[in-house]
Amino acid sequence: MPPAHSLVAFVAATFVLLLVPGPAVLYIVNRSVTGGRAVGLAAVAGLEIGDAIQAIAAAAGLSAVVATSATAFSVVKWLGVAYLLLTGIRTLARPPEALRVDAGATPRAHVLRQGILVNALNPKTSMFFLSIFPQFVDPRRGHAVTQSLILGAVFVILASITNATYAVIASHLGSRLVTSRSLPAVRRWVSGGMFVGLGLLAATVRRSNA
Repeated sequence: MPPAHSLVAFVAATFVLLLVPGPAVLYIVNRSVTGGRAVGLAAVAGLEIGDAIQAIAAAAGLSAVVATSATAFSVVKWLGVAYLLLTGIRTLARPPEALRVDAGATPRAHVLRQGILVNALNPKTSMFFLSIFPQFVDPRRGHAVTQSLILGAVFVILASITNATYAVIASHLGSRLVTSRSLPAVRRWVSGGMFVGLGLLAATVRRSNA
């Protein structure tokens, strides 16, 4: 079990990040606008199955790292900090791509399968989990794989709730959400700022424990 303060911090950081529209949210919005609420929720289900697969893989990887040495785990933590900062800076520096909406609805089964592939085979999702988990796992408590799996389960639960909310909202607002002028600004500035802030926070916490 992760330390209570780490678990609370993880929940807060995850919840904030999930509220910011990213690639997964844009996929959900796309499917919800074109296919309605049921199709949007099918997209959510697929994405979260993919998240669960990635979380399990990340937990196994971290367990292997911890078994290797404390130094290796520290290196992974700092690489995670660097990834978070780089992702935030790149997001701030690049204008977001326009959201393209498919012309027609897609069967729910296809959307579900596609959602699984979007997250399960996405290297960016792998990097996200491998950079986030080490910041909240305490190797001194042992059972790193258990700690990581708990964090992964928390992430999937929170993501299911927030993404389902996006699907419902998008299915009601339709094209008005897609053409909103505030969406690109949120995707660029808020999302980029959140990644940079999380990276700086992780770096600060690491230094204070050193």
